[in-house]
Amino acid sequence: MRRHVDRLPVLDDEDRLVGIVTRHDLLKVFLSTDEALREEVIREVVENGLWLSHRAVEVLVTEGVVTPRGQTERRGEAEAAVSMTRRTDGVVAVVDEPGHRVDDSRLEPERAAVHKVAGERPRRL
Repeated sequence: MRRHVDRLPVLDDEDRLVGIVTRHDLLKVFLSTDEALREEVIREVVENGLWLSHRAVEVLVTEGVVTPRGQTERRGEAEAAVSMTRRTDGVVAVVDEPGHRVDDSRLEPERAAVHKVAGERPRRL
């Protein structure tokens, strides 16, 4: 901005021009509303990424800071939710609050493959 650059060339590994990026392109991910960001985190992280109901994890967003609240079945799911949320365009920070019922980080591989879905008997993946 200080040098009044509005566009930059995008080059590939062989220094060939593959496109142009504008200041608007770079900043537009941070221009979305908190509500739009909340909806994207619910859709892409909770529902599509973890295959959980949107009611399983409450998602709060304030000025781009995302706070997932609730409880997942396993610790690995809670950690994955935080990690995926951090990689979502427009997220400034993530407050790590989701809890979990089972700490699956220390299970032996044989036991880690067995899990229980609510209302079902344990089964092997």
